[in-house]
Amino acid sequence: MSLGERIRDRRKQLGLTQLEIAQQLNMGRSNFGHIENGRVVPSSTDLDKIADILKTKPDYLLGKTDDPSLLTNEDSNALTPKEEKDIAVKLQKMMDELENDSSLAFMGEPLDEEERELLRISLENTLRLSKQMAKKKFTPKKYRK
Repeated sequence: MSLGERIRDRRKQLGLTQLEIAQQLNMGRSNFGHIENGRVVPSSTDLDKIADILKTKPDYLLGKTDDPSLLTNEDSNALTPKEEKDIAVKLQKMMDELENDSSLAFMGEPLDEEERELLRISLENTLRLSKQMAKKKFTPKKYRK
């Protein structure tokens, strides 16, 4: 797939028009159309701007990678919305179980609201960290970015 085809496909994925992108690049729509049709190769500066507008990396547009996302190695372990929801559900279950038991106490004293909230935050952080560590450990190398 050529540079122009990748730009066109990504633009359509995002629901943008040639005119919208051309205006952001301070050029005419027909000039941007020439880039998409492969008649003109954009400068490196314009390519960087196009990649920013299309929320991708220049490497994707140039065909060096097939992944249009902006994820870097540090972000590859970021949690998806589904994983965030799973953590919230699991956390709520844990807190409900602790509330239902009479065991929610510290040194024999029941926990007050502030201590209960601190416990909830600590459990949430632990769940997030364990999920991220599991993703890092169990993601095959060929799928890592």
